[in-house]
Amino acid sequence: MRQTSVADTLREYQSLLELLDDAYWEASSIQHKDMLYDIISILSQEVAEMNKLSVMDHHYPYEVITEGIRRVVPKLERLDEQREDVIQRTQTLTDFRDILSSVLGILESQLQTL
Repeated sequence: MRQTSVADTLREYQSLLELLDDAYWEASSIQHKDMLYDIISILSQEVAEMNKLSVMDHHYPYEVITEGIRRVVPKLERLDEQREDVIQRTQTLTDFRDILSSVLGILESQLQTL
């Protein structure tokens, strides 16, 4: 599989963050909000570190920066299994399914190379 660039990965992560933020505000239970907040926090740290890179470096292949992002895959998979219960709005759920597969592909390819 071809490695994605920093710019492409950043775009995918930010799209997922926007959807997770919507899902957080739409969630009906504290447990769901806690799960979403945990994932949002981990992804936000990675995005913050990626934003510190020079724009000139955004064409390079993406490599994991923070330690937390290495542990987010099981959390995203658990959220995917529970998505019907956690994500209430149809539009958010539909968009989530589309972007999650892309983000998991990026993360799983990174974790295989480590």
